[in-house]
Amino acid sequence: MLSALSGSVAFAPTTGVRAPTVTTASVRMETKADLEVLAKKLNPTVGFYDPLGLADAVIDGNNEAAIGYLRHAEIKHGRVAMAAFVGYIVQSNGIHFPWATTLSGVTYADIAAAGSPPAQWDAVPTNAKWQIFGLIAGLELWSECAMDKHYMKGGKPGDYPSFAPIRDSGLGQPPFDLFDPFGFSKNKTPEQKEKGLLVELNNGRLAQIGIMAFVSEAKVPGSVPGLAGCNIAPYDGEVMSPWAAGDVSVPFVKEMLTYVAPWGTI
Repeated sequence: MLSALSGSVAFAPTTGVRAPTVTTASVRMETKADLEVLAKKLNPTVGFYDPLGLADAVIDGNNEAAIGYLRHAEIKHGRVAMAAFVGYIVQSNGIHFPWATTLSGVTYADIAAAGSPPAQWDAVPTNAKWQIFGLIAGLELWSECAMDKHYMKGGKPGDYPSFAPIRDSGLGQPPFDLFDPFGFSKNKTPEQKEKGLLVELNNGRLAQIGIMAFVSEAKVPGSVPGLAGCNIAPYDGEVMSPWAAGDVSVPFVKEMLTYVAPWGTI
């Protein structure tokens, strides 16, 4: 299974931030043959399955660059999906922080009371959503510009650069790296790391199916037979839109809310 992720905009780090020290060895770019071998390790029963022919894609005339792009995208999608899957379960059970989210006084309890996890997202204040999007954008930019070698040029797919250059520049923050913040994997053998990556890929793929099953069942009750009896709270909003009725201060959201698709409401 391969998935694509929108490319990030090229970005030059601010002057004064020391470039990261190269600590990783050069990584050979992967080929379609490598994907076939990896597929067998991940699932010997299914094996290599690429009905859309994504493994033959070309970016800037280079198939290996495209494979690096897709491999990195799948790992990132899997990590986000794993967090989303766990988060959906937590939020569905009414578990939340006990304090306010913003200076406006909106509390996590207020948001949790909105209902299903998608409805809870709609209840998040617009300014808080902008903060979340800003943090995501910052993490994406650092991921793209601070790695030793880009994943489309022989770098390791799924690798996330350390924040050490930022800490060493005098800011002292962030205190932990996003990847392996407590150093649990640094002493593992190459074999253990390879096995861990296979586990992560399989878990990520399953989580992608799982989170979409939750969202589908919430939007169209009964659409996922495997979730029958799980009491997935229904949601009548737009699951693919980050904005809702409470975000009309954002340009074009008011117009978006009045739009009716030619095929009607699903």
